[in-house]
Amino acid sequence: MPPHDTRPSTAPVTTPVADTTADAHQGLGSAEAARRLAIDGPNALPGSAPRSAAALLWDVLTEPMLLMLLAAGGIYLALGDRGEALFLLSFVFVVIGITLAQEHKTQRALESLRDLSAPRALVMRDGQEQRIAGQDVVRGDLLILHEGDRIAADAQLIQGQLEVDESLLTGEAVPVTKLPAAQADQATAAAAAASTAPPQSKPAPSGGSAAHTVASVGALFASTVVTRGVGLARVCATASHTAVGRLGADLATTAEPASALQQGSRTLVRRLGAIAVVLASAQVVLGWWWNGGALLDSLLSGIALAMAILPEEIPVILTVFLALGAWRISQQKVLTRRVTAVETLGAITVLAVDKTGTLTMNRMAVAELATANARFTPEDAHLPETFHLLTEFAMLATPGDPFDPMEKAIQHFGHQWLAGTEHVHDGYESEFEYALSGDILAMTRVFASDEPDTHLLATKGAPEAVADLCHLGAAQRETIRRQVESMAERGLRVLGVARGRWRGPALAPDQSPPWPQSQHDFDFEFLGLLALADPPRPEVPAALAQCRRAGVRVVMMTGDHPATARAIAQQVGLSARPEVLTGAELEALDDAALTARLRHVDLCARLTPAHKLRLVQLLRASGEVVAMTGDGVNDAPALKAADVGIAMGERGTDVAREAAALVLLDDSFARIVAAIRQGRRIDDNLRKAIRFTFAVHLPIIALALIPTLLQWPALLLPVHIVLLQLLIDPTCAVVLEAEPEAPGLMERAPRAVGDSPFALAALGYAVVQGLGIAVLLLWGHAWFNAQGASAAQSRGVVFITLVLSVMLLILAQRNVARPALWSVRSPTPWLWRITAAMLLMLAAVTGLPWLRGLMGLALPGTVGMVTVAALLALCLAWLELVRLLGQHLGLVRR
Repeated sequence: MPPHDTRPSTAPVTTPVADTTADAHQGLGSAEAARRLAIDGPNALPGSAPRSAAALLWDVLTEPMLLMLLAAGGIYLALGDRGEALFLLSFVFVVIGITLAQEHKTQRALESLRDLSAPRALVMRDGQEQRIAGQDVVRGDLLILHEGDRIAADAQLIQGQLEVDESLLTGEAVPVTKLPAAQADQATAAAAAASTAPPQSKPAPSGGSAAHTVASVGALFASTVVTRGVGLARVCATASHTAVGRLGADLATTAEPASALQQGSRTLVRRLGAIAVVLASAQVVLGWWWNGGALLDSLLSGIALAMAILPEEIPVILTVFLALGAWRISQQKVLTRRVTAVETLGAITVLAVDKTGTLTMNRMAVAELATANARFTPEDAHLPETFHLLTEFAMLATPGDPFDPMEKAIQHFGHQWLAGTEHVHDGYESEFEYALSGDILAMTRVFASDEPDTHLLATKGAPEAVADLCHLGAAQRETIRRQVESMAERGLRVLGVARGRWRGPALAPDQSPPWPQSQHDFDFEFLGLLALADPPRPEVPAALAQCRRAGVRVVMMTGDHPATARAIAQQVGLSARPEVLTGAELEALDDAALTARLRHVDLCARLTPAHKLRLVQLLRASGEVVAMTGDGVNDAPALKAADVGIAMGERGTDVAREAAALVLLDDSFARIVAAIRQGRRIDDNLRKAIRFTFAVHLPIIALALIPTLLQWPALLLPVHIVLLQLLIDPTCAVVLEAEPEAPGLMERAPRAVGDSPFALAALGYAVVQGLGIAVLLLWGHAWFNAQGASAAQSRGVVFITLVLSVMLLILAQRNVARPALWSVRSPTPWLWRITAAMLLMLAAVTGLPWLRGLMGLALPGTVGMVTVAALLALCLAWLELVRLLGQHLGLVRR
């Protein structure tokens, strides 16, 4: 066929309707958009607004710890100790201040994440394409819509053709085809005429021109998803005026379910709370009946024990660590869409990644053309006539305004080398398209030609699929295979290109042909091969080496040719194993055989999204914790199925981003490794905080309970516990959260899935630490009391030692691989601050006579300070002994 016979019909493209306030193609001006935004307000549905200060204050006032503090203050007033009562009640304001500050810090971190994860829209403003926040879209804006976009507002399609998933509103899973009003009217008339014609021998393919889909006028609705096509739409309603807004605000927000860690902590806190109630009640009865003490004194003792037992820090630890952890990960250009994913990062064992854009730069360029007898590279001076048809039909097989970087590269190459020739067909639209599918790894676009009832076909796809469509002989297939292997071994991505003609039945001018059901029903002519280059990212080899050291296996899952996958893997050092598992081989294996094969394969090629989903499911079923990257609409099921779905922020679709737990803001593989590193650090510090919490509560519980059982004077009163709490709370939520990355963090094996910080082994280690200190303090009190010291002096020795042992417990949790005092060599600003606060509190309590008397303490004297020093030395020795035993028994992770 001569080249001029291949040109599509010159039917005019529908012209957008003019707008009174903006040029149809220029969009709104910035000033007009700002004016409309001020009038209509943000394009956002009523959602979960940040909690007000009053709500936060109410939550604080109803916390069990604060209620017990108020009860203790009331009892002191009843006993006539106004000074102690006022002193104790003054701490109510301190506790409220600390809690509100922590809540504010957490809320601010979550708000910053919400701002980052807010939906975005591509609009025309001032004649330029701009990516803006979805809440800034206004009436009259021109939305530029591509496959995978979530529509930001109700709009009317004015140019292009889309298929839209409206199941959110209608419950109907079949996408609806959207056309501009004029085209929809024509299509409806054509479909009605076709319905009166005799039935064809073959049904229309899925997504074809059935009347119930093609005749849909282009009304687009907010929150629905573009599944196919490119279009331009004008916004007609925003926020609560949209269809989804009228249905109710509950569609706009969904509460994130609690993670396994949060559920486990709540169960533990409830159980400990019940234990606290039982033991505190027993304490009151024993103090009153067993010791013959006053009822109010016994109540104070019971309140002190309940305050000592209740681990109210644990919910705070989880909330603060996960929220601030997600914020810290966002500083690595990785957006956390679901905060609960933070706790899974440290357990990832397999990282399944795509090649294009993750391991490579995603800057594709056509690197080579090949026919049976010739070869061309862009280094040549001009494009020979031999390659004009190949380039022309590669362009025709590609949308004019493509979203995919590969298709953009094809259009750029064609316009560069064919400019000014009859082979460039800008502005012409295809009449029908056959999309890439799992059965046929090729796509075909159908155009009208100059001849009546004759259509031109342009096809591109996997070379073997295109060769099959062309029904080539064995010799031709072998030649193509060798050419493809040669290109792929150099890391090039290779496509086959073909053309064809199809003559449909004679129809009226307004009728649409009954398109064949499959691309196999056409006759094609193979034109040649087109190869694209996408250089690897320079940071990938170092990041892959980190993954290997961290025990994270990286598996490439790509749709490219096996040789291309192998070449890129060798260039970046992904795997030394050359074996590649292909989609065709995958389909031939059952689940058991495929699971066994996956243990020895790191490269998977020629995969469809369905293949990726199956691989992810099998990896998880075999006990792996899988992170999966993806960018397309069809990747969403695999992203959801993975333990941690990771979407591409730059080239990914809205559907992929919403299905994923993490979004890479710059699509770099190194960012994934940085997120895993941060996840491990967060998990490590969270375990330190939980160990510290349980270890520090044990001596406090013992000092509140044992004196009653032994009929000793009370050693700890509510006021002492409140002072200790002022040290413990910031240590858990601030000091240990800000701990830097532990040495060798990325040389450890991934955390086991069942390795919970609330597991018996982990808590047992902390309990043994705390019990040892409790025994030493009680023994120290008994010995010092036997030396003739007063109850106030003995209480002073115990209290000073207890406060200083809190510092020892902080040091002991920082790095379980080294002695506690070793970590003094690497202090952090927050460690210095908590140390200063501790020393300042001790100086005030022991140095101010009125405060010392208010707390029932006395100066310990020389013998008392020697006792304090000896007890601290014994506590330090005990912590070191527990550390060594814990490492030997495997109770703590190095």
